Amino acid sequence: MSWQTHPVTPDRFEDFADIVNRNRRDRHCWCLSHRLPAAEIAELGDGSREQAMRRLCEQEHPPGVVTYRDGEPVGWCSIGPRKEITLLSRSRLIRPIDDVPVWSIICVVVRPGHRRQGVTTRMLSDAVDYAAHGAPAVEAYPVDPQGRMDLTMAFVGTRSMFEKVGVRRGRQHRCGRRTAAAAGDAPHPDLTRRWRERWLVRQIGADLPHTRAFATGRGGWAQLP
Repeated sequence: MSWQTHPVTPDRFEDFADIVNRNRRDRHCWCLSHRLPAAEIAELGDGSREQAMRRLCEQEHPPGVVTYRDGEPVGWCSIGPRKEITLLSRSRLIRPIDDVPVWSIICVVVRPGHRRQGVTTRMLSDAVDYAAHGAPAVEAYPVDPQGRMDLTMAFVGTRSMFEKVGVRRGRQHRCGRRTAAAAGDAPHPDLTRRWRERWLVRQIGADLPHTRAFATGRGGWAQLP
């Protein structure tokens, strides 16, 4: 079995599409909704979401990498400089923890028929190695589900996925919006479902054993001890 991971340059666009949007439906996922605002997508693609993604693939930093197993495209990881991901750079929830020009992982997809076969672990490891050629650090923002996970939230990856490639376990925090509890109070049990749990994990350079983990706190991001 052979593995390869490559940035999604224009010549690899069809392989990317086979993973995330096999039927090439324009209103289906093109891995844009969590990257760019709607107006920017429309302008970039002249009204076509597919064309917008194609044009991102032409840029100096393509929007991610495709992983191949025995020559077949089996996984997609959206990774690139945080500053080039408009919605992330504007986010009030996932704020920068420092001035390091990090690269961010915002989406992880394994092609149907290839899940639970080690694709994610290999793809994340290769994605970090790819970014290390130009990034001082790589961040991701996974969830930490308890039990079964809503597939609409799965695209960011889970904490366990990143732990397998060297990110140490940190302390749990929740981030989100309270609708009834006071700011200093613990959320009422009936309101817990309204919180979205997020982790920020950071990989420093290409040295996999040395990692730092971060989690969100009120008003911004705080480094874990």
